[in-house]
Amino acid sequence: MPHKIILDCDPGHDDAVALLLAHGSPEIDLLAVTTVVGNQTLEKVTRNALAIARVANITGVPFAAGCDRPLVRTIENAPDIHGDSGMDGPELPDPTLELDSRHAVDLIIDTVMAHEPNTVTIVPTAGLTNIAMAVRKEPRIAERVKEVVLMGGGYHVGNWSAVAEFNIKIDPEAAHIVFNEKWPLTMVGLDLTHQALATDEVAERIAAVGTKPAKFVGELLEFFGEAYKDAQGFDFPPVHDPCAVAYVIDPSVMTTRRVPLDVELTGTLTLGMTVADFRAPAPADCNTSVAVDLDHRKFWDLVVDALQRIGEVEL
Repeated sequence: MPHKIILDCDPGHDDAVALLLAHGSPEIDLLAVTTVVGNQTLEKVTRNALAIARVANITGVPFAAGCDRPLVRTIENAPDIHGDSGMDGPELPDPTLELDSRHAVDLIIDTVMAHEPNTVTIVPTAGLTNIAMAVRKEPRIAERVKEVVLMGGGYHVGNWSAVAEFNIKIDPEAAHIVFNEKWPLTMVGLDLTHQALATDEVAERIAAVGTKPAKFVGELLEFFGEAYKDAQGFDFPPVHDPCAVAYVIDPSVMTTRRVPLDVELTGTLTLGMTVADFRAPAPADCNTSVAVDLDHRKFWDLVVDALQRIGEVEL
């Protein structure tokens, strides 16, 4: 049976690839897509999500806009990586899908509560504001969610500071709530996603698909690559967010390690750091894990296969 997921995102170049992977994989039943402030303003990332839906002809899936600011902090965006639109590079088509009338937090709650316990996985690829708000508003979802598989954090690596990753640092209080709930949680952080490089070979494989959605991804990665080279010195861009979706599709695409995790909220230099305690074997009640090593070929095989299955789309 396909894995039922809610994708919570802030598109975002790599969020776009994650959404296309989720839509194109036969192993995923995409129940809902929710947006949250992050890579750009809520208005911009929501429009981007709807544009991606048109690029891939995603229909019959509710899209809802969520929180437009963090729980406590001021808004931080990432225009140096994602541009003024949040998804610079390709020409974005005008959306045709209408937003669900519900707030994203309510859509998340409604979707989890409408399905059998332990059948819905939440896949956040953005700041965790929506997820924290949902579990605070309806605590019962914590025991009904199958797993939270998030892209964020890093047990040894940071990017928005020396030790903190963007998705966690922009709303560390929300991350603290999500990390400390009772649901199983797998953190697919920078230690893993920095292995998911879109090399020249990857770009050639995507181009060879030959469809408009594949061309769209190629244009995304071209802009993303230049931005990452300028901002962080990468020769090839790390495509973070689809790694979380790929893990749900096929856990063998990466290795994970069970370890206690928490989020730093008060450190002057370490705010938003995701702290993994590797000092001893994980205790029996530990429900958190981190992703460690990526099978690069298998990961990109999943992305290319999804693009092939999406096929040609008339825009």
